[in-house]
Amino acid sequence: MSSVVRYAAAARWLHWLTAALLFVIIPLGLWIKYFEPANEAFKLRLYNIHESLGVIVFAIVLVRIIYRYRHPPPSLPPDTPAAIRVAAHVNHWGLYALLVWMPITGFLATNAWGFPLSIFGVLPMPVPLGKDEEIAKVLSLLHWCGALTIILLILAHLGGVIYHTFMRRDGLLQRMT
Repeated sequence: MSSVVRYAAAARWLHWLTAALLFVIIPLGLWIKYFEPANEAFKLRLYNIHESLGVIVFAIVLVRIIYRYRHPPPSLPPDTPAAIRVAAHVNHWGLYALLVWMPITGFLATNAWGFPLSIFGVLPMPVPLGKDEEIAKVLSLLHWCGALTIILLILAHLGGVIYHTFMRRDGLLQRMT
């Protein structure tokens, strides 16, 4: 479709950088949660990488939200059904919300478990919470629920890509490539 209006280059770069980081963070988080390494030092290193990348994603997403506010995305094609428009809008803002929520709950849970975060073992982060296992359990549960939800939203987002590319054939994927 030749009339597709693309996102600005900065928005595309921020999108794909976020996607690439999530491609590392999500499997790493699942590995830590469900296939916990026996070697304690290795496990703590994996946690540090996961958490450090989470801080980076948090910063990128804040930049993305500000950029999106200042540079609204191109409109959907005029013949896009209203239900699809609503689903896209809800999905995008749900992803943004969770991409802010997840690093916050993860960071606070780490603190509450008694592990202050140092980004890649080099840059120490403030410690807003002291060790409190009851709060840590709640924050960890919230982080886990957010992880499941973000995976579902990403799958829905990819479903939208498939829908627009192969069913509607409206060239919408070209907006972000």
